[in-house]
Amino acid sequence: MAQSKGVVVLVGAGDAIGAAVAKRFARGGYKVVVARRDADKSQGLVDDMTAEGHEVHAMSVDARQEADVQALFAKIEKEIGPVEVTLYNAGSNVNKPLLETTEKLFFKAWELACYGGFLVGREAAKYMLSRGHGTILFTGATASVRGGKGFAAFASAKFGLRAVAQSMARELGPKNIHVVHLLIDAAVDSEAIHQRMKAAKGIDARDIPPDSLTKTDSIADAYWFAHHQHRDGWTHELDLRPSVETW
Repeated sequence: MAQSKGVVVLVGAGDAIGAAVAKRFARGGYKVVVARRDADKSQGLVDDMTAEGHEVHAMSVDARQEADVQALFAKIEKEIGPVEVTLYNAGSNVNKPLLETTEKLFFKAWELACYGGFLVGREAAKYMLSRGHGTILFTGATASVRGGKGFAAFASAKFGLRAVAQSMARELGPKNIHVVHLLIDAAVDSEAIHQRMKAAKGIDARDIPPDSLTKTDSIADAYWFAHHQHRDGWTHELDLRPSVETW
């Protein structure tokens, strides 16, 4: 295996986007840390990637807890290597009518999608600034730029995360830290979305038209592309959608 280019840390790394990004960066020569609340849920991914010759670690973290996030980065820096890339991919896509949106639900949506992103981004920046380079990635959504019926909690949280990312980009860019907000204006081609479409509209995954959902590999390629941009042409925000998506 070629010498590692450093470590990519994926917080909120589930079985769709997180797994695809993990595989893309591993193929590119990076050590990978997939972090989620329950690390055991990533064991299958770890086993598969390890069998392919990649170095990948699964760790547990509650991104809403400052001490947890600090401990995660400290452990990675001490035991695995320097963090070169960090992706924040956590968020709860809740859809509730306004009068059913409780204080607790609203706060939890903000806490996970926005506050957690702030904590992870800030901690990654601390280590990257000491070395003078790095990339911080945030996963956005249609709700990052447009509120919708039933999405008061989720949209406000994703709007907030976008503002955090913009503020970080303006402050850290001149210090050679590339901050990217990837706006996914589409449904993602994943098992969770397939089940949701089946439940809501009775559509079987086999009947979904080709390329009408955004594939996780396409999302991973977009992050890979953004990470490797030259400093004279950095992208802060990049939006992805299928050609058939209405926007």
